[in-house]
Amino acid sequence: MIKINKKYSFLFLVVLLISSCTRDFEEINTDPNRPKQITPGVMLGQLQFRIVNTSMTASRSFTHELMQVDAPRSSPSGVGLHRYVVNPGSAVWSNFYGYMTDIEDIYKSSEILQENNYKAIALIYKCWAYSILTDLYGDVPYSQAIKATQGNFKPAFDKQKDIYIKILRDLEEANTLLNSAKALTYGGDLLYNSNSLSGGTNPGIVKWKKFTNSLRLRLLLRLSKRNGEINSNEQITAILADPVKYPVFTSNADDAIFKYTGTFPYYNPYFNMRQLEWRDGTYVTKFFINKMNTDNDPRRTLWFGTVSVGGQNIYQGIESGYPISTEYQVGKNTSYNDIMKTLPQLGVMMTWSEVEFIKAELALKGFTTGKNPKQHYETAIAASMTQWGVTMPPNYLAQAGVVYDPNTSTEIQLERIISQKYYASFFVDYQSWFEKRRTGYPILPRGSGIPVENAFPNRVPYPTYLQSLNPENLALASASIGGDTSATKVWWDK
Repeated sequence: MIKINKKYSFLFLVVLLISSCTRDFEEINTDPNRPKQITPGVMLGQLQFRIVNTSMTASRSFTHELMQVDAPRSSPSGVGLHRYVVNPGSAVWSNFYGYMTDIEDIYKSSEILQENNYKAIALIYKCWAYSILTDLYGDVPYSQAIKATQGNFKPAFDKQKDIYIKILRDLEEANTLLNSAKALTYGGDLLYNSNSLSGGTNPGIVKWKKFTNSLRLRLLLRLSKRNGEINSNEQITAILADPVKYPVFTSNADDAIFKYTGTFPYYNPYFNMRQLEWRDGTYVTKFFINKMNTDNDPRRTLWFGTVSVGGQNIYQGIESGYPISTEYQVGKNTSYNDIMKTLPQLGVMMTWSEVEFIKAELALKGFTTGKNPKQHYETAIAASMTQWGVTMPPNYLAQAGVVYDPNTSTEIQLERIISQKYYASFFVDYQSWFEKRRTGYPILPRGSGIPVENAFPNRVPYPTYLQSLNPENLALASASIGGDTSATKVWWDK
């Protein structure tokens, strides 16, 4: 009989247990709910949520005050956007460049996985974000941006013209890459839910393609003054002439609107905002609300709340650009409706209404759009009403302040188009400001508290922290655009 030494027997058991644990360690310690690799689908949904939060927040905090949608209750400092004082902006700059790294990761992983739909979606977000950045600042880092991992911490600034050329090319490439016969392999699309097929077709990818070409139309129209340098008119004509190859939005179902689900973490970003920040410190302006009152515009019932004056509930606004001695009482004027804090459809990127306003202007300029300017104009207004879930009164389009008269001058017709487009651009990042700079409309009243030397701004000055992080290239860019001030016009506006 063989005797086994107890010491060696114990060591044998330990080795056996360690071997068994090591062999099963990876399986035991793998979280079945955690993806084994980063895929485009994992990143896409979060990107969509965060980037639209930034753009819509910028609309409320910047565009609405500058474009006289609202004004602060008091402004004793003498500054403020309603007095045309634009400070160096860093929030959108920092956030958007942060999102660019996610967009680049989606693009690169899509290339490796040969997932062209994800690749196209990444290009669309890149183009949309860069169009906003360059229209805000002018020349910005583009070709050398987000290359810190390669050792480039001080990127050069690209010319706005060069950026636009690349954006338009990328959008055309995205249009080619999108395959409506294929579902998103890894899911993740919270904008158009293009994660599955329906009858052999991916309806979400069809909408992505429409968004691509609608965005191209927006940007090509913005380049109207520069048609001699970039063949914008030729590209517009090509899009309008071939709706099969270049489809654009044709209904409210196509709208590029991120719908907040109201479940964690996808809440409307204003969900938990206190009353003080949401409506007690800001009121709608007379300029904005008085026209809505005159026209009996049903969108005001959703956008704003009433106040009691003389026993009647009315919509009452305040002056914009008022003297520094003015201070409006809390709760005595109209502000934002609390319903908006939980509204699902506040994450607007681009809508069918905007496309119809674009077509109205193009038709006015002689482009072949399939309809006349009046038809596009009226369709655009109706689309905006439907977008916000309100019913347009039967006589709305016939009212003096709304009716479209094709017998008036081209300039009067353009003003009517852009003035209505202004209302339809509610909560759409900076678009009403960009359009004001491009067309001069709407004509905003100048408040008595705006100093004579304060000119209506044409751009946002570069973030001040670039003076220490990238001083050489900042200096070159500032000199190139004609000075880092809010009065300097960007390339397409000169």
